[in-house]
Amino acid sequence: MLTLIIPAAGHSTRFSGPVSKLEQDLGGRPVLQRTVELFCKRPDVDHIVVAGPREGFEEFKSRHGDKLGLMGVTLCPGGVTHRWETVQAALEHVPEATTHIGVHDAARPCTPQDLIDRVFEAAAKYEAVIPAIPVSDTLKRVSAEAVKDDDIDPLDAILGDAGKTLTDVREVEATLDRANVMAVQTPQVFAADLLRRAYALDDLSSTDDAGLVERLGVAVTVVEGDPRNLKITRPIDLELARAILKVKGGGERPLHKRF
Repeated sequence: MLTLIIPAAGHSTRFSGPVSKLEQDLGGRPVLQRTVELFCKRPDVDHIVVAGPREGFEEFKSRHGDKLGLMGVTLCPGGVTHRWETVQAALEHVPEATTHIGVHDAARPCTPQDLIDRVFEAAAKYEAVIPAIPVSDTLKRVSAEAVKDDDIDPLDAILGDAGKTLTDVREVEATLDRANVMAVQTPQVFAADLLRRAYALDDLSSTDDAGLVERLGVAVTVVEGDPRNLKITRPIDLELARAILKVKGGGERPLHKRF
């Protein structure tokens, strides 16, 4: 029995604009709904838990509860600050009979079904499975602080970031070896007892769930990811997602046809 957790409590701090990235229009449906639709009709997914923002959860539930409820989704409030808080809250709603737990980013609505197939098939053999793609770009570590630019355009005082040609200038500290370096994606799937043990650790700070599992000394198996499985983080990613899914944005359709 597989239960999928979708953490959806983030603040979209890198996605500029008045509307959360999960509320953005992808062909008449919000990003979050598109992501849930990837899994709700799969016979190998028995249960889906979506963990929304703890602050403003009732509003989140009012907006998404009916549509996600029809898909058999359980909604719960997630964390306030960290992703791990949200996954930990969602674990409380995972049925005891669950043998495997998957975690998928709410902002990955373009995940191909064959990628999900690969992850799920591998999860039947291995305790911890993640998809990843090789890093093709050169990797450089840069300075933590931005370099001070004395040549400031006087328009910046009026326009703010909109008036800046270079908003963040940093110096290279080192070029990193990219051999065997992979960019990790989701869904990530784990034996249920393993993920619960990982979330019983004292320090839960990690950028993904596999990082917690690694601390237990358990091997994490990597399967082939997919470049189309992008995570919407910035506005340009939303444009790419629409291109991948071959759908339009809300502003490109008549008002009465938007959700």
